[in-house]
Amino acid sequence: MIGYYSDAELRELGFAAVGEHVLISKTATIYNLSNISIGNNVRIDNFCVIAPSGTGKLVIGNNSQISAFNFINGMGDIILSDYFTTAPYVSIFTSSDDYSGKHLANATIPRELLGTITAPVIAGKHVLIGTGSTVLPGVTLAEGTAVGAHSLVAHDTAAFTLVGGVPARKIRDRSRHLLELESIFINGTYR
Repeated sequence: MIGYYSDAELRELGFAAVGEHVLISKTATIYNLSNISIGNNVRIDNFCVIAPSGTGKLVIGNNSQISAFNFINGMGDIILSDYFTTAPYVSIFTSSDDYSGKHLANATIPRELLGTITAPVIAGKHVLIGTGSTVLPGVTLAEGTAVGAHSLVAHDTAAFTLVGGVPARKIRDRSRHLLELESIFINGTYR
């Protein structure tokens, strides 16, 4: 059994900030730790690859979970607000090669010859992303967005909607009852 890093180990790794009650699997691969800030009650599960590049910052809000086999990468900022959740095999990109044929592509090419597109990804509170989904550069997932499994999110979403498909489109509105549950959770009245 490999397990999670201890609090003491997390504090020594070099993150920009680490909150309380953080569980990060020792099988997760995390690069550029000084660009990553993690809130309280966060869990990062097995075999995730988290790699903000260059000056890109990653902020993970409180009470959030990044499930197994997630891939988070790019040169732009990524903001994952409180109560953010992913299912396994989710990918979030803040950078992409230019597929037009006007530029060269891949990590072996000098930057001057690349046509890399970089834009931040922002996820509001209570965003839930289903298994196998991909979020592309420049997307804002509004508060309460739920993304159905195996979706490609290429455009911003509206608050409290369920989106899905390739490309992802609104399927229906999502209940706001979770805001009442958040209040119950914060106040500890669920026990």
